[in-house]
Amino acid sequence: MASTLLLVIVFVLDLIAFALAVAAEQRRNTASILKDTSGRSYCHYDSDIATGLGVGALLFLLGSQLLIMVASRCLCCGRALKPGRSRACAITLFITCWVTFFIAEVCLLAGSVRNAYHTKYALSQDLSSCETLRKGVFGAGAAFIVLTGLLSELYYVSYSNANDGQAPYNRDTGVRMGTYN
Repeated sequence: MASTLLLVIVFVLDLIAFALAVAAEQRRNTASILKDTSGRSYCHYDSDIATGLGVGALLFLLGSQLLIMVASRCLCCGRALKPGRSRACAITLFITCWVTFFIAEVCLLAGSVRNAYHTKYALSQDLSSCETLRKGVFGAGAAFIVLTGLLSELYYVSYSNANDGQAPYNRDTGVRMGTYN
């Protein structure tokens, strides 16, 4: 039986990670061109809060994934699972969960690093020379956070169903001793 408390904790961690990623998307850096005292143009960036929000989302998602993997012993440690549909679903969900987790973490990390990057001086008078994060990077991370949360919880439930009970041993256990006639 799957632990309801664990599923609730993982859901809350994923929800916080999603909210932080959406907030990071809304608070991305914007740039404007200003002139310094010598007359050279430079890029002026507003608040850098999106970087911190992106890293926060990354850490909450990491905590959620680690919690599920520790609870299920990462599918590779522990006793073997019962053969059947639950085991097949658990293995499939395990692989897809890690793929979506990796994509979400890459989006959040790349978005945070790119958002923190600032160019010092503008080459021209237009805003195209001021480097800013492309719209939608944190949004893609948020979408993959939702997928990762959904798949990891389904994985844990399938793992728990396949882990319940003892696997039957249907093979012959050895030489039978009987009467000899």
